[in-house]
Amino acid sequence: MKVKRLLILSPLLLLLFLLQSYFWVPTYEEQSKGNPERLNEFITGSTGEPSLLNPVLYSDSSSGEIVEKVFEGLVDRDKDLSIRGRLAKSWELYEQAQLYVNENARVPGMEDISASSLLEFIQEARNRSEEYAKPVEASLNNIENISLQKRGKYQKELQLKNGEGKQKIELNVRAPGRLNFELGEVDQDFFKNLSRILGKNYFESFDPFRYVQAEQDIPSGRLQKLARKVLPIKEHNPVLLFHLRDGVLFHDGHEFDARDVKFTYDAIMDPENLSPRIAGYEPVKKVVAKDDLTVKIVYKRLYSPALSSWSIGILPEHLLNEKELKREAKKRGKDPEDFSIRDSRFNRNPVGCGPYKFDTWKSGQFLRLKRFESYWEGAPNYKRFVYRTIPDKLTQEMEFYAGSLDNYSVEPHQVERLKDDPRFQSFSGTSFGYTYIGYNLRRSPFDNRKVRRALSLAINEDKIIKYVLYGQGEKITGPFVKQTEYYNDDVQDVGYDPEKAIDILQQEGWERGENGWMEKDGERLQLTLISNTGNEIRKSILAIVQNHWKQIGVDVSTDTLEWSVFIQEKVNKFDFDAVVLGWSMDIEPDLYQIWHSSQTDRKELNFVGFENKTADKYIERIRREYDKERQIDYCHSLHEIIAREQPYTFLFVRHWTAVLDKRIVIREKDDQGNVVYNRIKPTKTGNYKFYFNKWVKLPEKPEFDSGR
Repeated sequence: MKVKRLLILSPLLLLLFLLQSYFWVPTYEEQSKGNPERLNEFITGSTGEPSLLNPVLYSDSSSGEIVEKVFEGLVDRDKDLSIRGRLAKSWELYEQAQLYVNENARVPGMEDISASSLLEFIQEARNRSEEYAKPVEASLNNIENISLQKRGKYQKELQLKNGEGKQKIELNVRAPGRLNFELGEVDQDFFKNLSRILGKNYFESFDPFRYVQAEQDIPSGRLQKLARKVLPIKEHNPVLLFHLRDGVLFHDGHEFDARDVKFTYDAIMDPENLSPRIAGYEPVKKVVAKDDLTVKIVYKRLYSPALSSWSIGILPEHLLNEKELKREAKKRGKDPEDFSIRDSRFNRNPVGCGPYKFDTWKSGQFLRLKRFESYWEGAPNYKRFVYRTIPDKLTQEMEFYAGSLDNYSVEPHQVERLKDDPRFQSFSGTSFGYTYIGYNLRRSPFDNRKVRRALSLAINEDKIIKYVLYGQGEKITGPFVKQTEYYNDDVQDVGYDPEKAIDILQQEGWERGENGWMEKDGERLQLTLISNTGNEIRKSILAIVQNHWKQIGVDVSTDTLEWSVFIQEKVNKFDFDAVVLGWSMDIEPDLYQIWHSSQTDRKELNFVGFENKTADKYIERIRREYDKERQIDYCHSLHEIIAREQPYTFLFVRHWTAVLDKRIVIREKDDQGNVVYNRIKPTKTGNYKFYFNKWVKLPEKPEFDSGR
């Protein structure tokens, strides 16, 4: 009885302890008067602790918040969501297109086809471009130069997957002559328009098989596929030419240059580093440091997110190159041959060229940054940025009220109480992402689309939004950011219909047994629904969904695991039936990593095993589409496919609310050089931290003019 009584009292004791802690913490005014330096630091709290402070390695939001302050990318997005230069002051985007000579083709107006005659034929077409239809005329006028590449011989080595792992294939290639086109702009319809001059037969009749031989004995059909891969008749090669800012410094005083950009790309693509960002840079063909301040990036194919992908933080080559890693390995008694960037102490003591530099990290307590006085855009107003690890949300709330934290991410049940509190300024918006239940499509019965649909029909998302999110969320039907044009508003929600769910299961051969569970061939329909610990919302979802599924006869057990165990032992090893998780999304509609069938291996993001050839085609089209309207159409079609297949039950997108003390404002100078203070205003996406480097904390709440 005594034990039970203690257990019952423990929440009350905890609350008393927290309230007591609250009164122990000095108020904001007391902190400011006793320690004026408190005005010069911004302190934030999080339930999670950062792990890897490296832009090419991290995979959690806590690390991301630190990385974005320590490192800088070549570009980012401005307040209106347009791409702006950061470490790159400007850039050029153009294309190098390539076309192999097809001597067996039938081209109208040509008797014999050779490299020189084909070049002359296209040059002549350029001279009379006005005779063609407008799209063809535009493509011809976009050609700035044509050069001829003679026949060539080379060897190509490929690593191919087979049932036992990977097989090395060596190919001998006798390439025909090739025309190289310099295009002023990327022209995704260039070859389509060129076919109106050369005829479709030119492209369709090209046989790369005749130019390729294999050193190994492999089936003819497979060799034909390989030949088409290594010797495509046509090839788009978009080019990004970045012009970098001069005089930008890393935190250790070393000057940033083009070699750092190339090194960052190489670090991402090095398989030893196990970067989760490989898929976003796989389309790159090569990165060339032309000189200290010029980087040329050539792509293998059309890739519309190319420019925005270079918002990734740039690593310092001089601290992480092969020589430095080997030196660190020897110093720490490690094997230099097995030592990679992932093993380096750099990940806990990073050096970037962002607005803040690393200072101190006490695990489980706090991580402190200090402003970089030599930041290229000017040092931030805050001298220090402190990131505290506070696992308990109630403790975070109490410390925010006391002034020990400067901001607080409001829990759903607190929104109504805090959003209009006169002591604070509040910001709210719709999250870029969603929460979902993901099914393991490798297991039966989750490999059956109708069963997945039945499970979705049995879940009342409205109930979750009302009682778990306190109305701070909305339903979602597919994989795109809901507030963008890529989201298909015409896709209907699956709805809540448990009777229909039962009908579908019965049509698939499941019947209720005497004990009330659905059974088929003597086997009960049962599953385990899992998620990570430390997330009360997901914990509540587990309970609600378990109850809903039991009502239609599904025997459900639930479990929560510590995050690293959950990911490494369950998700990465495909050892699960269904998981409750969420995705944070980007504005770009590139879903390759999450939904493409090539991304289903261990530690890749399509861990549910979704494979759909039509979906793959749309995902690939979206990546290479530069026309926004067509891209939107492809996104809508992909949305429809995924909603129909239901590899996920899409639950909701959350609304978020954050509060700050009203003493925090934006400080800047007007045209006359006078200091002015302005209210913090969010961007179009709700990002209220966009001007963080200009934030300042004042001793007293400022009075603003009505227009400011």
